[in-house]
Amino acid sequence: MKNDLALIMALPNESKGLFEQAQIAVHYSGIGKINAAFTAYDVIQKTGCKTILNLGTAGSSFFNAHELVEVKTFVQRDMDVSPLGFEVGVTPMDTHFPHEIQLEPYFLDLPQGICGTGDSFETGQPKVSCNLVDMEGYALAKVCKKLNVRLISIKYITDGANDTAHLDWEENLLLGAQKLLKLYQSI
Repeated sequence: MKNDLALIMALPNESKGLFEQAQIAVHYSGIGKINAAFTAYDVIQKTGCKTILNLGTAGSSFFNAHELVEVKTFVQRDMDVSPLGFEVGVTPMDTHFPHEIQLEPYFLDLPQGICGTGDSFETGQPKVSCNLVDMEGYALAKVCKKLNVRLISIKYITDGANDTAHLDWEENLLLGAQKLLKLYQSI
């Protein structure tokens, strides 16, 4: 599987240099949906990969800190056109893709989650139904679906998506990188 797989992470902070030390190529997207979409498209076009593995961090008030969670569904937590009569999370007039993008599970021994993606660092309860939050995943999923590339997304829970999330995120990055590297090496 690793022969046709490309690894995308948002930031070098999330790998702490461990992947590079292990001679593993990482494509860093930067923060947010636009950066993630551009990077996914670019990586798919340049590498011809059949699978993108997204490893990264997420906040959750549902899952325990330090837990690895495989995302089974991505939703947009910041798409809000409700004043025009659309449900929060639904992109108006987007007939090609539902507002929930389903992924095929790969790591059957990991808990499965619904990830709400948005261009904000979430510290409260999202307006859409989800049990973890990130800032890139939905965009990666949409590009992969459009280009018929499999996406596998594993998130390390760094924080409780609450008022101390920014402190917890930074403090837990090294342990997260270690756990994500071990998972990658098990593929």
